Amino acid sequence: MIILYGIPNCDTVKKARSWLSEHGQSYEFHDFKKQGVPAEPLALWAQAVGWEKLLNRKGTTWRKLEPAVQAAVVDSASAQALMQAQPSVIKRPVVNWGQDITVGFEAAAWATKL
Repeated sequence: MIILYGIPNCDTVKKARSWLSEHGQSYEFHDFKKQGVPAEPLALWAQAVGWEKLLNRKGTTWRKLEPAVQAAVVDSASAQALMQAQPSVIKRPVVNWGQDITVGFEAAAWATKL
C-alpha cells in the first residue's frame, strides 16, 4: 500500500495525488496538519533518505524561523524534533512505496515505482 504524507493545500502534494490517481494507484493520504508527523516513520525516513533531504530549507516556514532555531538544526535528532514541531518544514510529499521512500514529486522517477 502506498502512503503519501503531506499537507493537502501544498501544490506539489496536489500534483502527486493527481498523478497517482491518473495512474490508477490507490494510496492512503496522511495529513501532517490533522494527523501530525509520526515519530517512528520520521526516523525511518531520515535513515532512508537523510535528514538533510527531508528538511526543506528553501520553504517559507524555514525562512520564517528565528536564526537561532535554524542554527540549532545540526543533526538528525535536532532536525526530527523541528519537523515534529513544525511539519511544514518537511519537503513534500514523502511517499512510502512499501519497499522504498521518496521525497518530493518527480513523475519520471515515480513511473519506475509502478
